[in-house]
Amino acid sequence: MDIRNLEEKFYYAGDDLGSTYQKDSTKFRVWAPTAEKVQIRLYQEGKGGEIMGTHQMVKEDNGTWYQKIEGDLNGVYYTYLVTVKGKTNEVVDIYAKACGVNGKRGMVIDLEKTAPEGWKEDKKPPFQQMTDAIIYEVHVRDISADETSGIKQAGKFLGLVEEGTKSPQGFSTGLDHMKELGVTHVHLLPAFDFCSVDEEHTEKPQYNWGYDPLNYNIPEGSYSTDPFHGEVRIKEFKEMVKVFHDYGLRVIMDVVYNHTCNSAEAYFEKTVPGYYYRVKDGKFTNGYGCRNETASEHKMMRKYMVDSVSYWAKEYHMDGFCFRWMAAHDLATMKQIKEVMKEIDPSILIYGEGWKKTDSTLKVKYSANKKNARKIPGIAMFSENACDSVRGHMLYHRQPGFVNGLAGVERKIQSILVGGGMYEGTRHIDRWTDNPGQSINYVSCHDGLTIWDKLSSTNPRATRDNRIAMNKIAAAIVFMAQGIPFMQAGEELLRTKPSLDMEKEFDDNSYCSPDSVNSIKWNQKSENIEVFEYYKGLIAFRKAHPALRMTDRQLIEEFFEFLEVDDLKVVSFLITKPFQEESAEYIWGIFNANTASVMLDPPELNKKKEEPWIIYVDEKKSGIVPLRLFHEKKIVVPARSSIILCK
Repeated sequence: MDIRNLEEKFYYAGDDLGSTYQKDSTKFRVWAPTAEKVQIRLYQEGKGGEIMGTHQMVKEDNGTWYQKIEGDLNGVYYTYLVTVKGKTNEVVDIYAKACGVNGKRGMVIDLEKTAPEGWKEDKKPPFQQMTDAIIYEVHVRDISADETSGIKQAGKFLGLVEEGTKSPQGFSTGLDHMKELGVTHVHLLPAFDFCSVDEEHTEKPQYNWGYDPLNYNIPEGSYSTDPFHGEVRIKEFKEMVKVFHDYGLRVIMDVVYNHTCNSAEAYFEKTVPGYYYRVKDGKFTNGYGCRNETASEHKMMRKYMVDSVSYWAKEYHMDGFCFRWMAAHDLATMKQIKEVMKEIDPSILIYGEGWKKTDSTLKVKYSANKKNARKIPGIAMFSENACDSVRGHMLYHRQPGFVNGLAGVERKIQSILVGGGMYEGTRHIDRWTDNPGQSINYVSCHDGLTIWDKLSSTNPRATRDNRIAMNKIAAAIVFMAQGIPFMQAGEELLRTKPSLDMEKEFDDNSYCSPDSVNSIKWNQKSENIEVFEYYKGLIAFRKAHPALRMTDRQLIEEFFEFLEVDDLKVVSFLITKPFQEESAEYIWGIFNANTASVMLDPPELNKKKEEPWIIYVDEKKSGIVPLRLFHEKKIVVPARSSIILCK
């Protein structure tokens, strides 16, 4: 197939692809330029039942097929019959907004009837700049599946936003826990319609992260209370978003446009064979290990991505999007998405995985990877440097990082603290981004070992208290660093994922492991309340100090410096006051990962020498309430601890 020639002749710029519902009629339009014939088949049910009728579509300009069907079709299910080279496939409309059980049929929907009470008045929580975000990554089931959650709608969208839920020990869980912790954004692992869970039998034990997309523009049915009626999942998803907003929490959606769950059998492929994917020598390319790669550089695939993200932003009031394997997409596509989101809502947060793959047919120079971060300003990327340097490499379970015993990575910790730069002593030498807001800093996510399991793997002989101390340093680095802090749900509760495989102690790839592995055990909150309070305090401290959330590289270079330290496994920094509204004129931070205490000189200041430093964070507590004063000539930093002081 000559893709370039096809796009020049048949590119369609209209905004009416899919079904457009009106009370007295519905219009259907599908882009299928290589088809010889296209028909619409109507059904009363989302599965089974009799065919209500089949309607011939008319071929129009720019490769589209069109038909208008009279009558009120709200709630009617439909498919397309697409004939290419004499072969007819029945496919779901890739632009479908609703579907039947397991996504096998699209559904005509009156979206106004899916609005929950107060939806038109839904108001997003205030959010001014990227670095104000504090992101909490959750899987819909993980929050509520364990019986200790106290949540009635276990594993459902509505379970995520049940109010007033408690653990058996009386501690807040779920929604109230997230609010109490102080995060600003809830990042949902895939919540669109995916393949791997059978929606017909949600009573059976099933689990999957959902990185196998089926219908991109439709919420996942197994997370709804009724997957058989297409309108239910839509309304409940919106209700979830509305409650999050009412609670002061923004909602980010994990999106996976880089591949589909099927290849030859996918709806994209059956609609326009050979177009939506990258193909080499007649085969689907597998540059990212997902059996196929969508071709974002093809104009109609790019349009699809832009249209889809725009739809979620407008119809579902989404506050952000995380693009998995974002490096599989081309720079032009991501730039266009950013531009369109800016028009819809400038506060929408966009970030993704910028890890490049050299075996993809998309050339690295065109890829939205970390190396090209400067070419897509305003789009953030995960900093694997932070994860690997702080706790040890993601793939090598017993390889430690800064907090759990590795010396010689102090410069890498410095690069994290300045939001993606590299420093030699106090001198800036390199950086992968010009804007600290592009750096997503984390030490734990759904992939790989939890931070607690990583510390247990690297330091099996360490006491529990020592591992907690390591965890606290890791958290302090993330929340004191310039950039955007990101954390896995339950990290603040020392979340663990014990393996069901007798040959492994912990599950590092729990994408289809059962709830017993993946769910958050809320009784751990009472057991680890000190750790929870520590995370809560770090978040509160970060929110209270704009100097930790700078957005300009020049500000960092002017007001941020590293202090000379003789000891290995120690990093010390000083921030002078860059903002008039901030109460603290200086912030001094020290991270000591040694097994023994260290003694440091206070920084030399040009003024206010007579005033004592105020300690807000130490090895035990953190927050915005002063812990004690320091006015000595030397400060003793205990083993495996962080100290943050202000003056």
